[in-house]
Amino acid sequence: MATETFKASRWTSGNHLFTTVIEVTEAAVIRRKRSWFTVNEISIHLSKVASVRIETGLLWSDLTVESTGGSDPLSSHGHTKADARRIKELIEAAQSRGLR
Repeated sequence: MATETFKASRWTSGNHLFTTVIEVTEAAVIRRKRSWFTVNEISIHLSKVASVRIETGLLWSDLTVESTGGSDPLSSHGHTKADARRIKELIEAAQSRGLR
């Protein structure tokens, strides 16, 4: 599985200058949020993902990925509905491959 990258829209709050980026790799789902001098990166191994929740609005979707380890969930807002669904599909497909 190739790494897929999804960027949040610049039209949503908190994403005007630096957009939030979600990457789904073979091993993990990663959220990167930049600011002027720092990068905040959160990753959850795909085997540790407990649930993926998508909240859709009129234009944008909010995505929350919760882990089984009890750590803070990975959350991002401002993605298109298609991107949010694709992220969920990739995570669920990777988990189902791991169970076989």
